[in-house]
This record gives sequence, structure tokens and C-alpha cells, in this order.
Amino acid sequence: MSFIFTTQKNILIKLLTSAALLFLLNLSAAAQTPVLFFDTLVTGLSEPVDIVNADDGTNRLFIVQKTGTIRIYSGGVMLPGNFLDIPDSIAGGGERGLLSLAFHPLYSSNRYFFVYYTNTAGNIRITRFQTQAGNPNAADESTGTVIMTIAHPTFSNHNGGKLNFGPDGNLYFGTGDGGSGGDPGNNAQNGNSLLGKMIRINVDNFSTFPYYSIPPDNPYLADDAVRDEVFTLGLRNPWRWSFDRLNNDMWIADVGQGAWEEVDQRSFATSGGINYGWRCYEGSAPYNTTGCLAAPNYISPIFSYPHNFATGGFSITGGHVYRAAQYPALYGYYICADYVSGNVWLIKQNGITWNVTQQSGLAGSITGFGEAENGDTYAVALNGYLYKVWTTTVLPVTLLQFSAKAFTGFNEIKWRTTNEQNISRYEIEYSFDGSSFQGAGIISGTNNPGENNYSIQHAITAYSKIFYRLKITDKDVRITYSGIVVLDKNKGPILKITPMPLTSDQCTVNTDKPIEEVTLYSMQGSKIFTKKMNNVSGSVNIPLPHLQNGVYMMQFKLNDGFVNEKIVVQH
Repeated sequence: MSFIFTTQKNILIKLLTSAALLFLLNLSAAAQTPVLFFDTLVTGLSEPVDIVNADDGTNRLFIVQKTGTIRIYSGGVMLPGNFLDIPDSIAGGGERGLLSLAFHPLYSSNRYFFVYYTNTAGNIRITRFQTQAGNPNAADESTGTVIMTIAHPTFSNHNGGKLNFGPDGNLYFGTGDGGSGGDPGNNAQNGNSLLGKMIRINVDNFSTFPYYSIPPDNPYLADDAVRDEVFTLGLRNPWRWSFDRLNNDMWIADVGQGAWEEVDQRSFATSGGINYGWRCYEGSAPYNTTGCLAAPNYISPIFSYPHNFATGGFSITGGHVYRAAQYPALYGYYICADYVSGNVWLIKQNGITWNVTQQSGLAGSITGFGEAENGDTYAVALNGYLYKVWTTTVLPVTLLQFSAKAFTGFNEIKWRTTNEQNISRYEIEYSFDGSSFQGAGIISGTNNPGENNYSIQHAITAYSKIFYRLKITDKDVRITYSGIVVLDKNKGPILKITPMPLTSDQCTVNTDKPIEEVTLYSMQGSKIFTKKMNNVSGSVNIPLPHLQNGVYMMQFKLNDGFVNEKIVVQH
């Protein structure tokens, strides 16, 4: 299973359903585990995949867009124009593109930053730039200097793609294994390949080729079978990884193959010179042990989850350990998400064990997390959203669902709860800008410990976009909020595939635009099926060949372009 990029045009209410439906993997932590919320700050971005701060006192967030540009979010708004604009330098599509950004530790004085992308030949490239003198909001693209190019032959997937400077001032980045499925070149275990590795180099040489050097304490300097740049081996596709800003622990989320997604964690002192085991192991399970060493030679993940929608997912997006002061209940929790299922996990060490809590119903298609200078956590989704991740007081109620639907003359807002205790009231609040809210109705809590269904009709017609949230108050006057749902009269889904997952050899596509042709691909890029559709629209039934369980990509040729949507088959 590769990290999946899909062009999801539909802006659905479910993207911002409330933080609810906790699946507790460790019930002893239930009372202490915070509930996450993803609040929308920005929409309409162009395939954002990474969020970085410059640590220069400006509090800006830099949003890396896979299409080849970097934007700046500052003072609550997106600044006009691009910080960096290099679409002509990249190979895009699928998992390729502009993937990451890191600012030099002395950026405030030297203005240097580094980007990670796939070049026009499809190879991995690290390039250094400077900002314009006197203009910190724009790069001087004439200063672009290639630091390293790593050949990525044959396959377009598994490019890795995250840059981070470590506490030692060196530049670290994780590379994918070269693509396809099962690492056919065995790159991750081949020490003479820079693919499937964590790389560490020093980039303080600003004037002399090759513009980087090998740190003298890199772990494999004395091993002729491993390149000097290598810091760790045995990774499949470490799409997103981070250092804990408090203690520098290294957290790596490694995208799995066909059965398991994994999270690896090591202290900084023990994070080098180790082997995470791919392709010998996927998660902790044997995958292809031909030529492999005994199991104790490989580092097992601290957490792995299976390929399904209920308790897992299909493509992990790593995040950060929360270290900001704003939400003390969240302090010390590592946050990660699954791109496909939308499940989110909170992980925290408890002595020698790990408490892991799953939360469902949050924003989907998360491609990256990032930290502000103060440690506040943000997330981006490939369909163009920037979110702030937050929590609040955990009240004695579980919110199972929160939704809004437009009717003629009014909007109906519904929510379902369970485990109600000591709840005073529910208030529906609405906003036209997603920031300033006012009341639309109040309902008293029933405090029934079973399932409760509530609804309110909000009489309103004069709007193009409206935001709703649920304010919950208990009898001790403690307050919490749901996530925000959006009704947008100007936008709707271009197409939607049902059912999902597919359980038979056909699907139904509801589309606003005529479909000329449908093509089905495996996640390795192999064409499986093509059907001419003769410009049909509406509700369209599409017969499919018999497919093995797994994830596929369905491409729709429309009269104005192409739309790609993932499908999951579970017979």
C-alpha cells in the first residue's frame, strides 16, 4: 500500500464532523484522553502536504503545496502570492511533487531554506534557496542550489518526503524504498542505496560543491556495506516524521504494504544505526524474510494498525508530540492520522507501555501535520484545507454524530449522543465566516445514558456559505464545542462513489458532470479496466471485473479534465 494522493473535489460536510466516537485501545486511559477537534482555517489550497514554521519570531506558517508552490499563512490570513514557485522544476502527479520544506537553524541571519521534491526526471532532489534580501515573504529563486539528487528509477511512488533539522544542526530526511510493491529492488535493506533510509547530512557548506558533508558521528562510517549518509535502514515510505521538540525523540510514521501501518519511536541517543526491518517485516509481521537476519536484529514499531476502516486504515500520516501550553490535557500526546480511513490516534507512553486511543469522524485526507513556533498543532488535507488541531474539556458525553442539511427555507441540524451525564444544554451556533458565531437554538440535555437523537431547524435562507457548531454545557458550567460543519450553496460534490467500501463487482457513481470514460488502476499504476461512458451523468451504475480486496484508483475522464478517486474493495 502506497501513500495515496487523490483529487477529491467534493467538499462534504463530513470533513468537519465533530470529534467523537472514541475507540479505546487502552480503556484505562479513557478518562484522561483528550478529544481532538480539527477547525478549518483556510480552504482552496492546491494539494497542500506540509506545514513548517521558520522559527524566526514571525509566527508565520509555510504551507507546502505538492503542485510546486509554497504559501504563507500569517496573522490569520493567507498572504497574497507565493513564497516559492517552482512547478517547472518538479515531476508531479501521484506521489510526486514538491513534498517538504525545512529552514536552516540560523535562518534568521543567513536566510537559507531547503526543499524536498521529485525533479522532472522523477528523482528525489534536495535544493537550497535563500529568501530575497529585505523580503522574508519571497524566495530568491535564482539562488537555487542542488544539494543532493537520489536516483528513483522505474516507479513513481514511495518518494518519502519530509525534511527536518535535528537538535545537532544536521539535516535529516526519510526516503521511500523506490516504489512498486514489496520493494522489488530490496533497496531498504541495501546499504549502498539511499532509498528506504533515514539520511543525515551537514549542510553548512554554503560555497563549495557538493555543499554538504558527512557528520563525523554518522553510524555507518566504518561499514563499507552502507553509505556514509545513512542514519537508519529498513524503511518503506516514511512519508511524515518528526522530532519531539521537548526531548528530541524521533517519531517515524512508515506507510505499510498490504496489511499494516506503523509508528516507530526512539530516543535521539538511540535513533541512529538501527534497522526498522522493511521488507523483512511489515509492522511486526514477517513479510519477505528471504536473506534476512533473525528478528531481534530489527526494531519493531511501538504501534501498528491493520488495513481496515473500523480500527485502522490504509496509509498513515505522521504528526507531532503536542508540546504547546494552550491545551494542557493534550500535552505529551503524539498525534497521527490515516489518510484513507480518517481515523486519528493519540499515543502516550505510560511507563514501559504505550496508551493508544483511536478517534473517528474527524477531517479526512490528512497529508501532513505541522507546528507553529509556540507548538500549536496544525494539519493540512490534500483537498485544500488547513486546520488547527485542538482539544477542550472532556465532558461526560460522547458525541456520535453532528451534521447539517439544507432544506427550502431552513437548515436542519442533527446530532446523536450517548453516555450523557450531568449535561445541562446543547446550543446550536452559526457563523458566516467560520469565526464569529451566534446562537440558533437551545435544547436541554436528556442525560439518558443510552443513545439520544436531537435536531433543530434553523430558519434561514440568505446565505451562500454557513458554518455550524454545537456548544455543549454541563451542570457545572463547563463547556466544550463540536467540530464545525459547513453548508455551501456554491459547491457540491463533482462525483461520489457508492457504496464504500465496495462489496460486489459493481459501483454507483453520482456525478454532476458527464463522464466520457472510466479507467481503473491498481495502486502500483497498472491499468485493470477501462469503459467508455458516452457522457452520462446523474446516478450511473458501473460494472467492474472481479477485484481482490484492496485499494484501487478510479480515474474519470470528464469533458474538462480528469478526476481521480480511490475505491476500497472488501468482499
